Amino acid sequence: MPVRKIPKNHLCVTGKFASRKNGQMGGFESLLEKEYMLLMDFDDMVEGFEEQPVNIPLPGVAKGYTPDLLVRFRPDPTTGCVRPPLLTEVKHSDDLKKYAEKYAPKFAAATLYVLERGWDFGITTEKEIRTPRLANIKFLREYRNINPADDDDCARIIAVTRATGGAVSLPNLLAELALTDEDHLYWMPVVWNMVLTKRLIVDLDCAISDGVILNLPEGLT
Repeated sequence: MPVRKIPKNHLCVTGKFASRKNGQMGGFESLLEKEYMLLMDFDDMVEGFEEQPVNIPLPGVAKGYTPDLLVRFRPDPTTGCVRPPLLTEVKHSDDLKKYAEKYAPKFAAATLYVLERGWDFGITTEKEIRTPRLANIKFLREYRNINPADDDDCARIIAVTRATGGAVSLPNLLAELALTDEDHLYWMPVVWNMVLTKRLIVDLDCAISDGVILNLPEGLT
């Protein structure tokens, strides 16, 4: 439950983000913050996240300091260890330099706050957010409302991928599925929806290209 309501602001983009992970709408106070939420929503290691999560008392500041997000994590599938919750401020690196003096007491207070709770505090900038992964997720998200017309379509794609050892390039997959340009137009949304829903796996940290390699998830190979 946010401790602070995000006000309308004519100087920056504000709005609501529909999180599939949280199962609800969450508020954002900048486009960069919305993009970070999108990354968290598609991160398998993230359990969930809360916007405007806590208010930290700050001497001389009546309203205190409210960081942008609190991110909670899932256990590591290999070790079982759980990363401490991350309280983070999302800011452009230029703003951090320009307003360093203003932010310093806030960040110092947040560092003490998380230390008492066993959390981590960090600052997240466009350098960590605006990556090939973000661009890929934005592309794939356009296919979130596209459902394959027939379950047999998904089964056929899985069968072709399995026959090639569990990994196939997009051109080779389409060569098996599509004979005409119209067929390509039919199959492409199905493929991207399967990638979005993780029925096919790609390396999201590399820009998706026409020759992208599609892999089956573990257990389907």
